[in-house]
Amino acid sequence: MKTLNSLKSGYLWFGRKANVLEPLALLLARLAVARVFFMSGLTKWNGLFQFNAEKYDLFLYEFFCPEEARPGALVLCKNVTEGTYSSSMQWVVERAANMAGIMEIVLPLLLVLGFTSRLAATGLLIMTLTIEFLVFPDADSWWGSHAWWAVILFVIIVRGPGVLSLDRFVGLEGPQKITA
Repeated sequence: MKTLNSLKSGYLWFGRKANVLEPLALLLARLAVARVFFMSGLTKWNGLFQFNAEKYDLFLYEFFCPEEARPGALVLCKNVTEGTYSSSMQWVVERAANMAGIMEIVLPLLLVLGFTSRLAATGLLIMTLTIEFLVFPDADSWWGSHAWWAVILFVIIVRGPGVLSLDRFVGLEGPQKITA
């Protein structure tokens, strides 16, 4: 019994010491996931406010009208063989490409700053789940990267951005007690 109490005491001491690292862990989580989305977002732009027109093709033909349909993927085109859309559906897909390009720049920047972090993480989690369930609905995509992004984003949503954030500085997050 004494050994078990010693182990418990040591484990609790370690946990209190490890809690001191939470602000750094949350900052690194925000930076890691923000980088992935930001780098993807940069590929969608040719400069300030100049959307890369080739990315329309990525959305039109690779994501929502691929030559080889992925089981379970959302197909929005009229004719997969020809890769044709109705004019209204093409407009919708092109706007989705624009929105993804904007959100992949804005939301990661908010995460890096730690400003409205929970909302930014929620937006990126929705994007991740949309990619997983509508574009690449397979286990390889999920376990290859999407699960990792989802877990990091979920931790940020649940725990918040930590003390190293603008959210904490401007009072969007309550005070955090760190015990050592």
